[in-house]
Amino acid sequence: MTDEWWLEDDDEAEDPLTEDEFQELHLDLIALHDALEEQMNAPSDRAETVDLEQPIGRVSRIDALQQQKMAQAQRLRVRARLSAVGVALKLVEEEEYGECRRCGEDIGFRRLKAAPESLLCMPCTKSAEKQKKSR
Repeated sequence: MTDEWWLEDDDEAEDPLTEDEFQELHLDLIALHDALEEQMNAPSDRAETVDLEQPIGRVSRIDALQQQKMAQAQRLRVRARLSAVGVALKLVEEEEYGECRRCGEDIGFRRLKAAPESLLCMPCTKSAEKQKKSR
């Protein structure tokens, strides 16, 4: 076992982002932010309150309620991701984007390309998930 526990799953630490990678990820974040904003602002009739007085069948009413709950849950997920993207964009401005908020190591281009709003490196993410599950 190594003293550098965050390297246990990887052969080597992630390299810092190059300027080109940083710029590419910055553009990815902007595009993702715009797409999420558009999704938040799009009208969704499924998220509207279901009128229980409306004369529809019982199954239709249950379906409508279920669709409403699913639409509300989706909206919460989009809102949470939009918030994370906002934090990442702020870190870009502060030139701290790409650094793990927990251990300070570089997150790495591949992880950020897959999820540009990531604030933790993979080892710290795994550790956080284990802690969350044990609660």
